[in-house]
Amino acid sequence: MAFDLQWILLGLPFAFALGWLASRLDLRQWKREQHESPKAYFKGLNLLLNEQQDKAIDAFIEAVQHDPDTTELHFALGNLFRRRGEYERAVRVHEHLLGRADLAQADRDRAQYALAQDFMKAGLFDRAEQAYQALDGSAFDTEARLALLTLHERSRAWRAAVEVAQKLERSGTGSFSNRIAHYWCELALEADAGQHAEDGDTALRHARLAAPHLARPLALTGQRAAKRGDHAAALSAWSELLVVQPMAFNLVARDYATSAIAAGQQAQALERLRELYGRAPTMDLLAAISMLDPAPEAQRGRLFRHLQEQPTLSAAQALLRQTTTESTPLTAPETQSVTDAVGRAAKPLQRYRCAACGFEAQHYFWQCPGCLSWDSYPPQRLEDL
Repeated sequence: MAFDLQWILLGLPFAFALGWLASRLDLRQWKREQHESPKAYFKGLNLLLNEQQDKAIDAFIEAVQHDPDTTELHFALGNLFRRRGEYERAVRVHEHLLGRADLAQADRDRAQYALAQDFMKAGLFDRAEQAYQALDGSAFDTEARLALLTLHERSRAWRAAVEVAQKLERSGTGSFSNRIAHYWCELALEADAGQHAEDGDTALRHARLAAPHLARPLALTGQRAAKRGDHAAALSAWSELLVVQPMAFNLVARDYATSAIAAGQQAQALERLRELYGRAPTMDLLAAISMLDPAPEAQRGRLFRHLQEQPTLSAAQALLRQTTTESTPLTAPETQSVTDAVGRAAKPLQRYRCAACGFEAQHYFWQCPGCLSWDSYPPQRLEDL
């Protein structure tokens, strides 16, 4: 019995020493792992700043392996995968985060938003929509709705876009009235394509209510009326457009002239167009005026005066076409005006452009003043390329 007790007494210090040694080894291993993890993280960050994304990904993977519970490393790794176009790997990283039961709600919402971005970039729009909808009421609610709005526009889901835009407007994110009006105009066009005229009328009423001063609903109202032969209603809509958005009237000027001829209101329409042209001369208005006053001499005179005031290629081309039709040569002043218009239009093309940075110059440079590259200018001007 005494013999056994002696061995126990001798073994106690030995066991204590082994336990102490084991604890020291474990502590050293823990410290080494803690040291290696941030070291790998900072290594990855340094590589990322130096635009070495491949090596940065390897470093972040190493850091995640040393500390699999660190959420920030997972987010960094997932974002890197997405930036490189490796969407499947990014999805796996963010789904792994969402699968963790110990993840805080803020990090869970962040992972859900990142996952939605992965799906969006990968072109998986149905899954992206579901992922964004799951963020309703979260800290990423506004960002998710803005992304959903873009998604609905891409997929041309205009009714869904209207609903999301209205929610964003109610939440105080900003004004979406113009975009909502455009969505209703798209719905009106879809209704017309499907031979549902009443639905188109309803959609346009919603568009007018959403943005009373927007040009498109008025322009579209007139075009729809003219298409069904109601030229009086078309002229009424376009006359309102002329008051609300005078510059946008250029888009329907020719249609306005056509409907005025059909409704027998050439004189009133010509007076309005001349008044508008006097304030803001454009070739669209001039073409509409020529439709209402087609006398060749009057057209040629208007084109010449316009070319003197607005030396554009379109005006020069119209004048040349008019003289060809009449088989009469250009007068000296007309020739000078055409020459001035062509010279003005050609001037931006008579430049050299650096192939490295796009810097343009009137004179040729052997060294680019913009990016300092040598021999980066092709020896041809832009019009010769």
